[in-house]
Amino acid sequence: MKNSFIAFLFGLIIGAGAFWYFTEGQKKESVQRAQEQVASGAERMKEAISEKVSDLSWRSEDIKEELARTGKVVRKKAQEVGAKVADATANARTSAAIKAKLALDPDLSALTISVNTTDGVVTLSGTVSDYEHIGKAMRLAMETEGVREVISTLQVKQSK
Repeated sequence: MKNSFIAFLFGLIIGAGAFWYFTEGQKKESVQRAQEQVASGAERMKEAISEKVSDLSWRSEDIKEELARTGKVVRKKAQEVGAKVADATANARTSAAIKAKLALDPDLSALTISVNTTDGVVTLSGTVSDYEHIGKAMRLAMETEGVREVISTLQVKQSK
């Protein structure tokens, strides 16, 4: 009887350790995925900037013609692209910060919650296991720097 209790206790400890190991692994994987999304977004922005800058006319003949025609040389596209890139970078950074918070929270799953940020407005979508978790996810998002509004389309999916 004593040996079977010790074996049961040992098995319980091993099982708890395995559970902890695998759940922590999922959280690290979620954070890594969020970092990869940010890196991918940064690469796309870099390509967009390169395309927009190459579209600008920097040839001396074009500058001379514009100067003669208008009295000044203005390249507004570069400013517009710079502002759009700054916005896109801020959006990606905000989304990644929220995904990291979700990944670290034991009640929420970054794998089942999608985060989209546009101009400081965060939209959360996906599924959670409880109505309380919708509020928790929204609170985590709202407490993130750069967020001015949170919209949730999260649905409660009861676990079987």
